[in-house]
Amino acid sequence: MSEAVGIKRTVCMWCHNHCKVELHIEGDRLIEMQENRQHRAAALYARTVRACPRARAAAEWFHHPDRLNYPLKRAGQRGEGQWETISWEQALDEIAQRLDGVRKQYGPEAIATTSGTYRSHDEYRTRFFNLLGSPNHMGQGHICWGISNMVAAAVLGWPGNAPGLRPGTTKCILIMGANPPEAHQFLWQRMLECLNAGAKLIVIDPRRITAAQRADIWLQPRPGTDCSVLMSMIQVIIEEGLYDREFVARWCHGFEELSRCARGYSPEEVARTSWVPADKIREAARLYATSRPAATFHHMGLEHLTNHVEALHARFILPAITGNVDVKGGDLIRPTYPHIIPEYEIELNEMLPEEQKKKALGGERFPFISWPGYELVRENLNRVWGHGFARSHHCYAHAPTVFRAMITGQPYPVRALITAASNPLVTMPNAKLVYQALQTLDLYVVSDFWLTPSADLADYALPAASWLERPTIFDGQDTISSIEVGETAFPPFREGRYDRRTDFELWRGLGIRLGQKEHWTWETLEEAYNYRLAPMGYTLKEFLDKKGGLDSLPSEYAKYQKIGFATPTGKVELYSTILEKLGRDPLPRYEEPAESHVSTPSLAGDYPLVLTTGGRFLPMYHSEHRQVASLRRQHPDPIAQINPVTASELGIKDGDWMWLETPRGRMKQKCQYYAGIDPRVVHAEHGWWFPEMPAGGPGLHGVWVSNVNVLTDDAPEHCNKSSGGWPLRALLCKVYKC
Repeated sequence: MSEAVGIKRTVCMWCHNHCKVELHIEGDRLIEMQENRQHRAAALYARTVRACPRARAAAEWFHHPDRLNYPLKRAGQRGEGQWETISWEQALDEIAQRLDGVRKQYGPEAIATTSGTYRSHDEYRTRFFNLLGSPNHMGQGHICWGISNMVAAAVLGWPGNAPGLRPGTTKCILIMGANPPEAHQFLWQRMLECLNAGAKLIVIDPRRITAAQRADIWLQPRPGTDCSVLMSMIQVIIEEGLYDREFVARWCHGFEELSRCARGYSPEEVARTSWVPADKIREAARLYATSRPAATFHHMGLEHLTNHVEALHARFILPAITGNVDVKGGDLIRPTYPHIIPEYEIELNEMLPEEQKKKALGGERFPFISWPGYELVRENLNRVWGHGFARSHHCYAHAPTVFRAMITGQPYPVRALITAASNPLVTMPNAKLVYQALQTLDLYVVSDFWLTPSADLADYALPAASWLERPTIFDGQDTISSIEVGETAFPPFREGRYDRRTDFELWRGLGIRLGQKEHWTWETLEEAYNYRLAPMGYTLKEFLDKKGGLDSLPSEYAKYQKIGFATPTGKVELYSTILEKLGRDPLPRYEEPAESHVSTPSLAGDYPLVLTTGGRFLPMYHSEHRQVASLRRQHPDPIAQINPVTASELGIKDGDWMWLETPRGRMKQKCQYYAGIDPRVVHAEHGWWFPEMPAGGPGLHGVWVSNVNVLTDDAPEHCNKSSGGWPLRALLCKVYKC
């Protein structure tokens, strides 16, 4: 290697593997990205990073000519694609002045924000909005990691979904609604080590995904019925006495109530609902319950269900009644890394007045993942652990309710929106309604790497610094037992070429202009991170030099024997007293999707197929990377998977473009014959827009062409009754050739 090539070590934030990487740099050019060979898990990261198409395209992404480089101000009508380049100072001055006008006329709650999938530093967004006085933060936590953590905290007293995989020790792995080979490659490598050492694998998924092909048992449910399948497994385990009697008697609350509830979920009954044969349900339940220790893992396949609180509740009950909680080789409880200032403290949640918390739109109707539920959960975490977890992806306003308030002014007006690290026109449900809502705003600001369809509608489009242009502290929003620190690889400013800024600088700049100066004493993100690391006696640079950018707590099992569980009863709450206190069902009962052959048979006549969406696919990640040529060549078109028998009956050939239509609209994707899907089901990819299409006019970079959220449902009456999560995995559709 040439001496002119330097190496920077950081944490990749292009997905949730958070790989520890080395960036090889020559002058001002990124040459390549490799695994961090000094990391203690370098061998696993090598397999993940070297196989990652995004890692191979890192230089192409970073040096892409279409990156946003300077702040843009809308020059024509909204969405026309006419822009004026301005300075950051002008942009922040004007945005702050207009925000202040909205605040004075309508109140701070009239200003909202949308966030993405926690790959930035949202503790500072939350700080800004708490000091501003607005509770209206919308994001993906309703149907993502946030709701999973909240349910686990209510049931187990801490966020779950942490499989403690140990080759030779872990005897069984249960995967629910996740495809690690596509979405969690680092974890999949560890799973393969366990399988090669003799562990069994059970997969629950409507598609015969890569993990299902490797499974000993594959359960293929009708989309939307996962809760019924999990409850049926619980029924078998209880009925056949396969549960851990000692653990249940000592550490579980509500076993009798759960037992009575589970009686309604016999495999024969559930087979009629879910399409999963009764004998397969029994086989899976027996294998999981008798192969201890067993580890479990789920992902968006559960979070995207309308019935997701209930499905997640059942999912966390399974390891509890089988004695697989916080045991070696089973499911871990990972307390917060305690040696730094937590994100929660940075957020200044105590600065948001109680009367403003009550104004969080949708919080009263959907209390669990808004302030009422979050404060109940946090109260118990504080009592047992002495700390909780950050608010920013666990406590929200309800996005469909906020967008309706923009349109109707009810229950009060929402007139300004700041979008950072998200693309709501592509990633929020019911895209036509989102478009209508964005058009009504007095002020819309977008901070992003690119001009996305959402940015096309903005009054100001601001160039964001990427993870390559900022330092990183990753601590899982106070939910994991380690921290990973990364250094800045490239400066976000180069004279005459670009001037990008971190989210921290955006929120600090606006905050100072809106009267928050005393709360923004750090001038840079690195200074703010130095403050967080100060209890350890390190600066960020010193932590990198002396700790190699990594520190973690030693493994400890069965922690509950010393401190109990951080729930109101001090036990695993099979019967959730937190949900009960919120006026919701304390037990996980299955409910039929709002749109199905069962609940809406008349609609099914016109829309005979079940539509599911949201499955991960490489090399894309959600709505990202469509403009990167090498990645686009690998996956040039949006793909809808359909069983060959169904497609042939409809006169659709493999590779044909086909329309997918629901009561909310239609869009087109390319047909892929896929035998691993039920003939009654179609899977459509999400996140699609076309950077190569014109930005101006109604097209907005092709946002209406193949965007599955043209089809999805966000009606509040169809959302989860506890959380407000919207249905993405169980809708009715029809398909026909273009």
